[in-house]
Amino acid sequence: MDDRLADVPPGAEPGVLADRLKERIYATITMIAVVVGLSFGEVGALGAVATVLTTALGLWLAAFVADQQAHRTVHRHLATGRELRRMLYVSSPLLSCAAGPSVLITLAALDVLTLHAALLTAAGVCVVSLFLWGCVGGLSMGGGTLAALVAGLADAAIGVAVALVKVAAGH
Repeated sequence: MDDRLADVPPGAEPGVLADRLKERIYATITMIAVVVGLSFGEVGALGAVATVLTTALGLWLAAFVADQQAHRTVHRHLATGRELRRMLYVSSPLLSCAAGPSVLITLAALDVLTLHAALLTAAGVCVVSLFLWGCVGGLSMGGGTLAALVAGLADAAIGVAVALVKVAAGH
């Protein structure tokens, strides 16, 4: 590790932030598939929220196990201390991806909206978040507003494509 980064908190390193955002985007795309699939099923609010939460937990566990396995294989020891904190920090968005859909499903359970509407709204919010991350990335690269919009639309198109595949498959 670069000695200049020895005292920098794990969350402040650009590589860590990029890895964390990558996990969030991956989890968002996965959650689109889950909530769209649920919207076509015969599931109640309790089943839907359980599916969303276990999906997030499963994604996080899979990423954490893979990170530890890779670390153990390359470094010949389990990640501990700073390395472990980095892994946990980077992978935590895999858990937080369940927050939005869970809130919307809870609103459906409280009869504020239908479960179908809650699930499709959750998918829509996920697509919008992909668009916004694309725009921020485009602006960060200095390409201007048009480039940022194109980047945002490209990222959102991936989310829409995932949703359309689920719709076309009927689940």
